[in-house]
Amino acid sequence: MILRSWDRIRPRCLADLSCLLLLVVFVPVAYVFHMTLVLPELFGVGGFWYTVIWVAAQFIIFNITANMLACMLVDTTIRMELLKPPLDPDLRARWHMCNECQALVPPRSWHCEVCSVCVLKRDHHCRFTCCCIGHHNYRYFIYFLVYLMIGSFFASILGGIYLWNVHFDFYWTPFTLITVFVPAVSLALSPCWESFYLLTYLLTWLAFAISSLLLVYHWPILQLGSVAKERRSRNYDRGLRSNMEMIFGKRMHLTWLSPFVRSELPHDGINWEPVGTHLTKED
Repeated sequence: MILRSWDRIRPRCLADLSCLLLLVVFVPVAYVFHMTLVLPELFGVGGFWYTVIWVAAQFIIFNITANMLACMLVDTTIRMELLKPPLDPDLRARWHMCNECQALVPPRSWHCEVCSVCVLKRDHHCRFTCCCIGHHNYRYFIYFLVYLMIGSFFASILGGIYLWNVHFDFYWTPFTLITVFVPAVSLALSPCWESFYLLTYLLTWLAFAISSLLLVYHWPILQLGSVAKERRSRNYDRGLRSNMEMIFGKRMHLTWLSPFVRSELPHDGINWEPVGTHLTKED
């Protein structure tokens, strides 16, 4: 595993910076809100359910932040190693010239205008992590979405109970119900902690919606062993298990525990051959 240098991690455009700041501010704020206000009020401190939810929350917040950082830090560009085009003319024919990088790059590698470099098995450029998602960091991106979806869903449920049940006397008002649809108005017209809690609650539902939609979008890609640019292609479909192993590695059954679990990928991300190529050669 090769890590990026700092100058290649920083946001390179305003859209990247805005999305990153939103995530970096929102996740800690939502975590503190639920751990210090919601959880103690809904469950007795030190009780069974309090302890279970508290431990689960630490596991989820760890995996959200650690997978996000791993996604940003792990280098999946053509700069990670010296690329040597294969001597076999059939394999070499699949490589193509990138005019921006001034280099011969492997199949399934495409140039990113934001990162200014070609990425191995490039899927897309992620605004929230300010980097491209490719062969070596796709695993961390998927787990980042999974844990963000799980965490934001349960946070929304607990937050909803806290706001609409425990503190119904404040939140069940015409003004609050109207400003639910425009939370910034609530905070501007009534700058108080209760309005801030309402905004945090709505952002958790937004995080759940975005992460869920992204997972739904990427599931067919995972199934077919493809990337966004090859979304409907079966050229590299080796079966569900093999496709998952290409992303999560040979120890994929353990990778959900932590991004620090080592799981070697079965492919180098460079010399790709479409399914059936070997059979055709033998015939």
